[in-house]
Amino acid sequence: MTKLWASSILLLIVMFFIPVILLRGPGAELQKEEKKIEQSCPIDIKVVGVDEPLALEEYVKGVVAGEMPIGFHVEALKAQSIAARTFALKTTNYGETPIARDVSAQVYKSKEERKKQWGKKFKENEKKLATAVQATTGDVLLYNAELISAMFFSTSNGQTEAAENFSGSDIPYLQSVDSPGDVKIAPTFEVKTEMPLKQWNEAFGIEWNADMFKSLQLIRNPTGRVQRVATSGFESNGREIREILGLRSTDFDIAFDVTNEIVIIKTLGYGHGVGMSQYGAEAFAQDGWTADKIVQHYYTGTEIKNLINLENVCLKAP
Repeated sequence: MTKLWASSILLLIVMFFIPVILLRGPGAELQKEEKKIEQSCPIDIKVVGVDEPLALEEYVKGVVAGEMPIGFHVEALKAQSIAARTFALKTTNYGETPIARDVSAQVYKSKEERKKQWGKKFKENEKKLATAVQATTGDVLLYNAELISAMFFSTSNGQTEAAENFSGSDIPYLQSVDSPGDVKIAPTFEVKTEMPLKQWNEAFGIEWNADMFKSLQLIRNPTGRVQRVATSGFESNGREIREILGLRSTDFDIAFDVTNEIVIIKTLGYGHGVGMSQYGAEAFAQDGWTADKIVQHYYTGTEIKNLINLENVCLKAP
């Protein structure tokens, strides 16, 4: 009787610990991710030009595919997922208003467009895309408990731009930070273009001459970008010059070939420079940085929270 009682106790102990061992096994992380996906808020995003609203995470997949090369490191893709999700929810007020599908907001590519673009590599790329997005399901960036404007761009000139230099508004989480990897991996970090003087004059709507180029001043801010442009009879700012000439960035140099009447323009980087540099994120990912570390580097003083943990957020879902 004593032996039977002891065996029964031993059996009960083993049965108690088996579930614990199983939960700590290889499938535990997968179960955690599945639970996270199930609990994500049912927020739909209305995209201009798309007939039906899209589930938030499906929309984020389309943005990551549209905004970042699928060949990038998965941690860079995850960083883009967090930024894209945050940007979308901030811009649409958690899905209440529509969002554009082009560069005026963030580029979205449908599944059909991805199939056409990737061809035979569609299944492979789609799997990688889904892995990156699902790993960050519901994750957003906050500053002082509020969603941030998670701006991002292609390539920095070695450091990002402060929002105050770009728009005149000082935003605590959009400060200038170092982004040293862009120059190493961006395929077109430095670009030189030549423009006939006639074309230059047509763009500005006034007649420039050699003296104007000789007295031209490019006043730069601490990030190396052109803040103000001044010469005899003309003054503007770097953003306006970039728009007028269609330049890749506001970090530019201008020279004039008097003999051939050609304007020579050299630019560094690509994009407005505020927020996360995509090629910078890729460089950091290649160096072993996680997505969380990448986004918190580019968005100063922010924290990452999941939607399911934000009070009343899920109540805003339509």
